[in-house]
Amino acid sequence: MSLRLGDEAPNFTVDTTSGEIDFHNWKADSWAVLFSHPADFTPVCTTELGRTAALRDGFEARNTKVIAVSVDSLEDHHGWAPDIAAATGNELNFPIIADPDRTVSELYDMIHPGEGDTSTVRSVFVIDPSNKIRLTLTYPKSTGRNFDEILRVIDSMQLTDAHSVSTPVDWVAGGRVIAAPTLSTEDVTATFQNVEELTPYLRFVDDPS
Repeated sequence: MSLRLGDEAPNFTVDTTSGEIDFHNWKADSWAVLFSHPADFTPVCTTELGRTAALRDGFEARNTKVIAVSVDSLEDHHGWAPDIAAATGNELNFPIIADPDRTVSELYDMIHPGEGDTSTVRSVFVIDPSNKIRLTLTYPKSTGRNFDEILRVIDSMQLTDAHSVSTPVDWVAGGRVIAAPTLSTEDVTATFQNVEELTPYLRFVDDPS
C-alpha cells in the first residue's frame, strides 16, 4: 500500500556515507527530507545533490535534516562524491543511503514500475518532528527537482502549524497569508494585522510570525 499524507514514516536501519543510522533516531525531533535519486554517476543527480549540499544552511535554519537514497552501493556513493564536488563546487555534507537490496526504496514505493530497471524515481518525502509524512512529490527521472520549492513548502507547513492560517497560491516566506475560515471576522481582526476581506472565507492578513 502506498504511503499517504499523515502516515507514520516507516523506520529503517541502514548503512550510509555517514555510517549506520536508525532513521527515526537520526532525525530525532527534526523535520527531514528523504529523497531518492535513480543512480550514482548520472548527470541530473549530480546537479541535485550538489544543490542540496549548497542549501545546508537553509535546511538547518528550518530544523530540517536531509538524506538521499539510491540502490547503489556505499562504495559507489563514496566514489561519486568527488565528481559532485568538482561539478557543482559543493562537497557532500549529508548522508546518502546505500540501498542495493532495495529495502528503503520498496518500503517507500520509490521504484517506478514499467521503466525496465530497478532504479528509483525522484521521490521526495517531507517528514515532521513527530515522524508523520507531510509532503510527497514524485518526479520522472529526466526532470531535476526544484529544491527552493521544497524549502518553500517546509516554510508553509511550519508557519501553518504554528498559526491559524494557510498560504495562498505562489506564496513565499514573508508574504501575506489567509486566515483560517473557521475563525470569525471578529477573531481575525483581533488576532491579525492588515486584514483584507475579499469574501467571508477569504481574508488576507500579514504573516503572523
